[in-house]
Amino acid sequence: MPDGTRPGVAPDPLRSPAADPASARLSQRWRWQIFAVTWIAYAGFYFVRQAFSVAKLGILDDPAVNHTLTSHTLGLIDAVYLAAYAVGQFAWGSWADRFGPRVVVIGGMAGAVVASAVIGLSTSLVVFGVAMAVQGLAQSTGWAPLCKNVTSFVPVKERGRILGLWCTNYAFGGLAAPPFLGWWAYSVFDSWHAAFLAGSATLAVVLALFVVFQRNEPADVGLPRPDAQETTAVSGAAPAPAEAPPTSREIYREILRNRMVLTLSAAYFLLKPARYALLLWGPVIVSERLPEVGKLEATLIPVAFGVAGVLAPMTVGWISDRLFSSRRVPPCVLSLGLLTVTLAAFVPLTATGSTWTMVGVLAVIGFGLYAADALIAGVAAVDSGGQAGAGTATGFVNGCGSVGAILGGLLPGFLSTTVLFYGFAVAAALAGVVMLPHWNRTAMTA
Repeated sequence: MPDGTRPGVAPDPLRSPAADPASARLSQRWRWQIFAVTWIAYAGFYFVRQAFSVAKLGILDDPAVNHTLTSHTLGLIDAVYLAAYAVGQFAWGSWADRFGPRVVVIGGMAGAVVASAVIGLSTSLVVFGVAMAVQGLAQSTGWAPLCKNVTSFVPVKERGRILGLWCTNYAFGGLAAPPFLGWWAYSVFDSWHAAFLAGSATLAVVLALFVVFQRNEPADVGLPRPDAQETTAVSGAAPAPAEAPPTSREIYREILRNRMVLTLSAAYFLLKPARYALLLWGPVIVSERLPEVGKLEATLIPVAFGVAGVLAPMTVGWISDRLFSSRRVPPCVLSLGLLTVTLAAFVPLTATGSTWTMVGVLAVIGFGLYAADALIAGVAAVDSGGQAGAGTATGFVNGCGSVGAILGGLLPGFLSTTVLFYGFAVAAALAGVVMLPHWNRTAMTA
């Protein structure tokens, strides 16, 4: 068989063609290793990112600080964090293209570890505000550089499946971090400070693993780029000599002229407020719609949203590769259509007062939202940036989405649930409309 597989046996999605068996084994090993260490790295960021959310319960009940760290103040600190996160997204992807993901991610992880530890050891409002701004900048080093990192080892035709599987990291991190941090904070030490310190210690371990096992690209371990391997295997031609890398300014100039990047940015700005509203306000929304449930149940019901978020990227990534020949827009538009209908139906469906209806609706919303989210912010953004601009494109798209995330944190405090969900439905529909003209768009590979 041309790809080295036996008849009737599906090819390994993390295995690429190579000139000889030894090179194939080395390529396969590094693809698995980079996939694993970058997946762990981004999931690890959440164990610091979620610490503030977990600590809020203890802060508001702590008489030593709750006179200065009020609910309004905590909300403003959230806004500071999200604004810094958005700013960082625009910068770090370009840095990853210029200097490589390794230095950017290691610096970001170290900053996040220190910022979280500082907050855990402090009760000062000023320290909280400054450290959370640093935390936002540090957290934003993760997504675009790591997306660039993992896709550097993956050919375009397999990116949908592999990046779809890889994108389960942020849904997993969002699910696993809160109970883990809450256990340390309220069961082991009975102190909200422990949430920050436990998160900092966890990410420090992940940082050590990243330093040891991560490499920027195949050339760092003596391998050619995956798409260059395929070209060589088919044609027998040697890959073209490497050109001098473009400057960050040149890359950004090209990105800002790229219609697909601008389209993805607009769509992600429209989509991300719904995700953050449900992440940050889910228990409150459930409690409002189902007033008879207790606080614990109101906290557990939104887990359906997160579980669907783990399944969606894997499913939609496979669909984009296998059913749409590595075109990302068709499954994204279909996911946005499903999301639009379900968001619009949220208020009438949950008016029944049924807990299981609420679970089902949140699961469908989670599936449609995370499917579109993973395609827009991950594989489609990487595809649109090409090899040289993958980090810059992904960072720009995510930066625009992160500006929308600020609205997702603020709007639920000012609008009714009815207005909120109908507004999110309109935004999802608009996101689908702006992407529809790119239905047949394929990836850039150069």
